Amino acid sequence: MAISDTSSITGQNAASAVGGNSSTSNVDSEQRFLKLLVTQLNNQDPLNPMQNAELTSQLAQMSTVSGIEKLNSTLSGLVNQTSSNQLLQATSLIGYNVLSPGDSLTTKEPEAGKEPASQAFAVELPGTASDVDIKIVDSTGKVVRTINAGSMTEGVNAVTWDGKDDTGAVVPAGAYRFTVDASNSGTTVKATALTFSQVAAVKQGAAGVTLELMTGSNISLSDVRLFL
Repeated sequence: MAISDTSSITGQNAASAVGGNSSTSNVDSEQRFLKLLVTQLNNQDPLNPMQNAELTSQLAQMSTVSGIEKLNSTLSGLVNQTSSNQLLQATSLIGYNVLSPGDSLTTKEPEAGKEPASQAFAVELPGTASDVDIKIVDSTGKVVRTINAGSMTEGVNAVTWDGKDDTGAVVPAGAYRFTVDASNSGTTVKATALTFSQVAAVKQGAAGVTLELMTGSNISLSDVRLFL
């Protein structure tokens, strides 16, 4: 009686058969693999039996497949745990003012007989700038104040505006923005405008944890330079 040769059922094919259904559990996968392996051993050609090295190789492949599945499951759990921790940490920022990229400033009408409240913001530079000019612009695009900040170092540099125009008069309450021109020995230095805004809410989305600011804009945790 002829014995059919099933040596074509290699470890790779067995592993593929086990891993083909992503919904199959690790235990089921191992049982299927062992069943295929036993079938292969029972139907092997007596004149050309499976070598120890080949058997060991197939078992190693099964172990690798099982290990990868467990590793993926572990990594998925770690990612979910990290996201949850970030969300919990971010909620502690609600109600705080954070310094993040932005160029908007808002002034309020000062109380009678008092000076207007100073506006705090910042400029972030990738390197030293020997000459930094900051222009405060109103809603019509008119420059109401030019601040010659002089030199600034690499990193975040704090700036304050007293709420007055170039003539020393208090500007009307409302929305303003500022622009930054920075250079070092005639070479332009790219500057990032930073402003303070209160955190209103925290959201978890596909892009990760985001902070919703009172201004209506959304920023990521990595955008926060400072909070107070």
